[in-house]
Amino acid sequence: MTDICALITNDDGIDSPGLAALARGAIDGNLEAMIAAPAAESSGTSAGLTAAEDHRRIAMERRELPALTDVPTYAVAAHPGLIAFIAVQGGFGPTPDLLLSGINRGANIGRVVLHSGTVGAALTAGINGVRAMAVSLDVGLERDIEHHWESAAEVARQAMDLLLDLEPGTVLNVNVPNVPQDRLRPLRRARLARAGSVQSRVRQLDEGGIEVMTVNTGGDDQQEPGSDVALLAAGYPTVTPLRAVEEDTGEVLAALRAS
Repeated sequence: MTDICALITNDDGIDSPGLAALARGAIDGNLEAMIAAPAAESSGTSAGLTAAEDHRRIAMERRELPALTDVPTYAVAAHPGLIAFIAVQGGFGPTPDLLLSGINRGANIGRVVLHSGTVGAALTAGINGVRAMAVSLDVGLERDIEHHWESAAEVARQAMDLLLDLEPGTVLNVNVPNVPQDRLRPLRRARLARAGSVQSRVRQLDEGGIEVMTVNTGGDDQQEPGSDVALLAAGYPTVTPLRAVEEDTGEVLAALRAS
């Protein structure tokens, strides 16, 4: 192990196979790993600093995941944005060098990544000066197909090497086609498409259940060349640098000064 620490979280919950795959990818990349993830599904929560139960006292439980028994693991009754915030403030130990979020079940592409809990956790870390990466596997909403978590973990490991060479606070959004490793194409830099999709959850209060849905803006026929939507559809893993909230110093600021 190196002295580079990675905090792994997600929005699919502590028992997600994608979370375990990402942790193994970090370990294979010679990083020291720690896991802190929602105790329950928290998709579509963006960067919200929300606790699942009590906003003043957040329940946390030690867990042990199969094949990761040496990795400190916590199930936290909070959404991923709050978990990321706690992590970068040293709430789970020393401030991590990297925050890795995923591997999400379903792609997070286009501008609607704003709504993604997976991406929201990474952006929360980034705005607090910690390098971060969100990783998603493009499986749509189908549950009965094979999920190639190992492919996403391998692409994530490659992207981790890139991330470690970038400035603190850098955020990368990575999406991976759901194909075996031997069919993976080279990782491509992609623009954030105007159209896109992000996995979410909508609670049906009248029935007390949960309905799975996808937030989508635009359609496949509106793919923009070089965008994350287009390149992922063409079978390429994609990496898109993201910026968290910052001041707009362009035309809007000039207009305000003139008013």
